[in-house]
Amino acid sequence: MGRSKALLPFGRSYPVTFLEQIVSAMHRAGIRDLFVVGRPGDAALIAAVDRLSVNTRFISNTDHDLGQLTSIVAAINAVDRPGIQGLMVMPVDLPLVRVETFERLLQASAARPASIVRPAHRGRHGHPIVFDRASFGALRRADPAIGAKPVLRAHEDRILNVEVEDTGVLRDIDSIEEYVAVFGGSPESFETAVPS
Repeated sequence: MGRSKALLPFGRSYPVTFLEQIVSAMHRAGIRDLFVVGRPGDAALIAAVDRLSVNTRFISNTDHDLGQLTSIVAAINAVDRPGIQGLMVMPVDLPLVRVETFERLLQASAARPASIVRPAHRGRHGHPIVFDRASFGALRRADPAIGAKPVLRAHEDRILNVEVEDTGVLRDIDSIEEYVAVFGGSPESFETAVPS
């Protein structure tokens, strides 16, 4: 999109960014160990994380050029310690996920801790995904150019799909056109309203 998706405004008149919206929703759902993975030296993102009202850490992903999976691995490496049972992975371009959805996924993960938990809406799988601790090794070994899908396929017998009414689990915003479709306006107004 030519600009940081984390720092996009969540709606035309809503005074928060995608990052703030997601972190707030996760915190309200009961998640207390929150962190944001980003490129090293991304001063704007680091400053945005520092300004959050919810305690959130920035994790630098030095391998970001190798693929999206490296951000998951950087997160695993940051939290992998005794007592950690899993990791919820939430892409920043799905800002519409509801608090109740995060709560349901946490409850499902607590009830079946040896599972990979993901939401589904009318049979379609979405985000966020809770990877249990047993998945960490496979994620570390996976090809970063391909991503986490082969890990999910290899561990399909351990996946718990949680059906939700939340269409936000499927609604990623990857283009100006998708942003405009969700929040209104026009591509031209987006270009003038949202600095790159």
